[in-house]
Amino acid sequence: MYLQTVRRESMGSRGVASYNDPDKKPPTKKSMPTRFVREFREKLSNALDTVDDVSGVKLGKCIGAYAFYDYDREPIYVGQTTEDFATRIGRHLRGQRSDTLAYRILDPFEVAEMELYAVEHLRKVPPKDRRAQVDAIEYSAYVHAIQNSKYKAILNEKIPPVSEIVDLPEPYRFDLVPKDLREDREHPDVRIARRAETLARVAAVAHERGEVSAGLRRVIVIQAVRLADLAAARLAYAEGRVRPSPDSINVPALVGNVMAESGDTDAADD
Repeated sequence: MYLQTVRRESMGSRGVASYNDPDKKPPTKKSMPTRFVREFREKLSNALDTVDDVSGVKLGKCIGAYAFYDYDREPIYVGQTTEDFATRIGRHLRGQRSDTLAYRILDPFEVAEMELYAVEHLRKVPPKDRRAQVDAIEYSAYVHAIQNSKYKAILNEKIPPVSEIVDLPEPYRFDLVPKDLREDREHPDVRIARRAETLARVAAVAHERGEVSAGLRRVIVIQAVRLADLAAARLAYAEGRVRPSPDSINVPALVGNVMAESGDTDAADD
């Protein structure tokens, strides 16, 4: 009788995800994600609601370039949009992206901060000229990220079109991680596990599709370097040693030129 009672009680969940209360109304979609995801998205929404000082338009409605940074403030990705930031960044960080291949390249849980380079005034420029000027902003932001990366490489599958280096507008920088949840998210063991999972997914895409871009294969190498560096740092910490220098891995020798795609005739000069 006791065993039957225990078995019967164990079949019913008493946690927050219980579906056994007949009087409980279905939860709203916004309440379904974890607290971290909800608060991350809230901080992202607040950032995009910030008004651009130059144009007077909310950043979410602006065009321009953007950069993502990890928990070490290391640049990991640069992109651009001539649509608006809310739509483009939502595809990256809110799981709204239809391109699952690109979504697997960038782990949104590794994005701790972002920078937005708003150039809303370029909407008034003819489309062809606007594209060229936004390309220049994106490429300049990309070069800036490479120069400030300890790996001298970031997780862009497609290197932005080589353009003239221009002065970047003053960026808006936002922290996207809830303070009381940051410690768990930035723990090295958590990040090592997620990095390994992300690497495995991208490698699986290359395996399953076979015919993939050289850029995707470059990303696999860069992500492997990032994983090895963080894992080596964790080992050194456990053994009471100094963290290995980033120079321990010769990234340029592994991935080649990261300043232009291989088919770009201006690659060598730039």
